[in-house]
Amino acid sequence: MGGADKPTLPVAGQPMLTRVLAAVHDAEPRVVVGRVPPDLPVHVHSTREDPPGGGPVAATSAGLALVPAHVTFTALLAADLPFLTGEAIDVLRLTVESAPMQGAVYRDSEGRRQLLCGVWRTTALREAVDRLAAERGDLHGASVRDLMEYLRVAEVSWRRPGPPPWFDCDTDDDLRTAEEWAR
Repeated sequence: MGGADKPTLPVAGQPMLTRVLAAVHDAEPRVVVGRVPPDLPVHVHSTREDPPGGGPVAATSAGLALVPAHVTFTALLAADLPFLTGEAIDVLRLTVESAPMQGAVYRDSEGRRQLLCGVWRTTALREAVDRLAAERGDLHGASVRDLMEYLRVAEVSWRRPGPPPWFDCDTDDDLRTAEEWAR
């Protein structure tokens, strides 16, 4: 997308990061790993992976460092999900609460796990990050699929009308599609 700061790009007039944060409006704390715009309308804790650009697992580790030990569940979300809703997060959280699993993610119609749209038992997610870091030596460049090897995950289908909550905007075409769906 030409080096654009994707989470700040608007869909239907609202930055995607703001939309994602609205879906977890009742979470405490809300942590953003990456740049936080100065005009963000909500309070968040922010951090960066070290070194920056280490990928989603390194970012997960950095974000978890700001989550207190008493927090039971952690939503691990990409910041470019314009159709994520509180209802979609609740479905994942309720799945984790009621199943003997460590997390829940959506599974799309093609059978792919949407790994950056999930809710996790915080302790299990921390332990998985620690185990992967110990195995690799560091987390820079580690894939989320590698991290999933250490977690039991429930896969959830989304059967409601409209765009799926995991739809992310990685390209200009994705952004145009999101704008069309948002009308």
